[in-house]
Amino acid sequence: MVTVAASPHSLAGRRALVTGSTGGIGLAIAERLAALGCAVTLHGLLPPAEGAALAARLPGGARYLRADLAEPGAAEALAAAAGPLDILVNNAATRHFGPIEEMPTEAWETDLAVNLSAAFHLIRGALPGMRARDWGRILNISSIYGLIGAADRVGYVVTKTALVGLTRAVALETAATGITCNALCPGSTLTPNIEGRLRALMQREGCGEAEAVRRFLAGKQPSGRFVEAGAVAALAAFLCGPEGRDITGAALPLDGGWSAA
Repeated sequence: MVTVAASPHSLAGRRALVTGSTGGIGLAIAERLAALGCAVTLHGLLPPAEGAALAARLPGGARYLRADLAEPGAAEALAAAAGPLDILVNNAATRHFGPIEEMPTEAWETDLAVNLSAAFHLIRGALPGMRARDWGRILNISSIYGLIGAADRVGYVVTKTALVGLTRAVALETAATGITCNALCPGSTLTPNIEGRLRALMQREGCGEAEAVRRFLAGKQPSGRFVEAGAVAALAAFLCGPEGRDITGAALPLDGGWSAA
């Protein structure tokens, strides 16, 4: 559980939806927003009872909505179920590995639906209410792969790059209002997905954790360490607060120097 010191710039009274928030970066952001007084809606693929139990750990009356964003109409239904929002964090993502000529059509379509189209539909659903209140914060969680290319993950690279374009378009459409739209572009973060890949590497190569981390990050983050989910959450919370008013249309890297190399 994240504990944040009392701040005159709390988010008390604000309502937020964080997609893909049952673990990793999404959960860290949800915890941070809840700790600042925000009423948070978690989203994911957990069974309803498990999701509700996770939401109960957060302060401020958090709740949980289950939706498979790969399914047609699921994002629109999620937007309706979430209700009026002050803060929308589009974090849900999927990825498939392999060269483009071997990528199944279904994998490509899933990447587009979850990583990109869901963000479009949720933004479209949230914006009218934000405009009516003349206040809103939209965060699209892109990736280092929204700033640079990479082989064998075409769906992920394309959708995370497109999220940056979506961010810029929405930011310009709302620039004269109290709404902001930004993208965060984290490098390798120790999420449950990457923890699983590290364990597989350790088993496959017969190496220890430190060596597995070194191999995993080789050629990536010059810092030689994983980005902390809590650091991503702290920047997200800053952008969602009043101090973030004049930051919009930005694609902000948190990548240990990866994009600077």
